[in-house]
Amino acid sequence: MKPVKKNKSYAWLWQRHHDRKKIVLFIACLALTLLFSSVLKAQDTTGRKILSLPQVLEIVKRNHPVAKLAAIRIDKSGADITIARGAFDPLFYNSAAQKTFSGTEYYNYNRPELTIPTWFGVEINTGLEYLSGSRTDPQETAGKSSYFGISVPLAKNLLMDKRRAALQTAKIYRTAAETEQRAMLNDLLQETTVAYWNWVLHYQDYQILQEAVQVNERRLSFVRTSFRLGDRPAIDTTEALAQLQSMELMLGEASLAFRNAGLELSVFLWTDQQLPYQLPDDVIPAIVLREMAIQQLPVPALDSLLQSARNLHPELGLYRYKLDVLQLEKKLKFQELLPAVNFRYNQLGKGYDVLKTATGPLFENNYRYGLSVGLPLRFSAGRGEYKKAKLKITETKIERDYKQLQLETKVKTYYNELQTLRQQVLLQESAVGNYQALQQGEETRFRNGESSLFLVNTRENKKLEALMKLTGLKAKYIKTANSLSWAAGLLR
Repeated sequence: MKPVKKNKSYAWLWQRHHDRKKIVLFIACLALTLLFSSVLKAQDTTGRKILSLPQVLEIVKRNHPVAKLAAIRIDKSGADITIARGAFDPLFYNSAAQKTFSGTEYYNYNRPELTIPTWFGVEINTGLEYLSGSRTDPQETAGKSSYFGISVPLAKNLLMDKRRAALQTAKIYRTAAETEQRAMLNDLLQETTVAYWNWVLHYQDYQILQEAVQVNERRLSFVRTSFRLGDRPAIDTTEALAQLQSMELMLGEASLAFRNAGLELSVFLWTDQQLPYQLPDDVIPAIVLREMAIQQLPVPALDSLLQSARNLHPELGLYRYKLDVLQLEKKLKFQELLPAVNFRYNQLGKGYDVLKTATGPLFENNYRYGLSVGLPLRFSAGRGEYKKAKLKITETKIERDYKQLQLETKVKTYYNELQTLRQQVLLQESAVGNYQALQQGEETRFRNGESSLFLVNTRENKKLEALMKLTGLKAKYIKTANSLSWAAGLLR
């Protein structure tokens, strides 16, 4: 896959800004709908504590161990930068030696030295020397002296060396750690959201069946009263009781599923003291799925989502940082193809006046210089390392392009699924209304003695089945919308 070329025109910038506004509007509308949809009714009808999705996500981002680990990795990357900068720290070194034998002072030597590395591979050094004795090296200068010098690589390590590469790599990894944190949070928030909506769905099923049990209790009471008055046969009381027992059984199963979904959601909830937290039984979701207007939620354009996935998804961002590191490695390995040519010059002076020594004339008097040259005859190691570095870049680009294709495919898949679910929700809402009308009509006929309890129960079962399917489709729609944001790398 060819990389996407960025158009640098003002029109493209405006379009990109406009697309991002659409995506932000989509996420904001979705979040507000989830937060405020029927919260007051949930409080009024149950009197229990409610827990919204934004509250859950905030707890996860603040206390979840994975989020904590991501923050620790950023701190570790900062420590690596400090370590890499240590290679550029000034170094003080002192060498001292003395020898006396049979009353004769062979030598007394002391040499403090300060070396200052610089970013461009040049090292500055200065120091003092003291040498006395009767057995000293004639090449050394007796008495007090000082020097100020410089060491310069003229080929290898001039444009790049291990110290600079290590520091630049550490800085890239520091930024990459923040992107990795986004990637981890993107996945973590996706899993949390799925668990929350499973919890919401099971609670909605529990509420629907609770209402069905109450309806069947009233119907059983009505049938029994009618039987005692001689208006209904005894078999109707048995059928009403069987329907009630069936609903109670389903209610028990729904209650168990709701509690278990709460346990699954609790896996993502931790306290400030880093202790796992279990949701109490009196906490309920802040959403009523039956009253959510799915058709009012805006959906951004597919092209905008694909562009966001290419530019904003943290996993693709990690590949960009990895390529930056490999480019640095390539520059460093290229140095192995250059000869090692090092020049060193020291300006010498009598006494300990380093400033006077450093400002003296160069290459006239009181100086020492050296030139060293090293040249591998075949550069076998250098050629191999440089080729390997280029192959790593090619390999990483292939992996990045494949990952981009996977993400784009996920975005398209979730987008298509979202469009289909949108139509299914509308159709199912219409079907629920029809089943509701059929049930009400059948109940009216039953009360007028024109129908049987069997038909009433059949209509009720169909309505409950359609209603639970509708809530399932709505929950699936919201989870798919969240998965679409996850695939585009927008969860944070």
